Amino acid sequence: MAQTRGFFRNALDRMVEARMRQANHYVNGALLMLDDETLKANGYSRAELKKRSTGYFFY
Repeated sequence: MAQTRGFFRNALDRMVEARMRQANHYVNGALLMLDDETLKANGYSRAELKKRSTGYFFY
């Protein structure tokens, strides 16, 4: 028998997902302020970060 999740559990999961997306957006923005050498030294590329930083959040 498949157990359904309750309303509050679903609401909490959605809030956590939204905050994670918000945090990722913030971190990507901060990383994009670094120079290309620093990004490369830490395993990032500017093109990859620009792809991941789509979407806007209205707080």
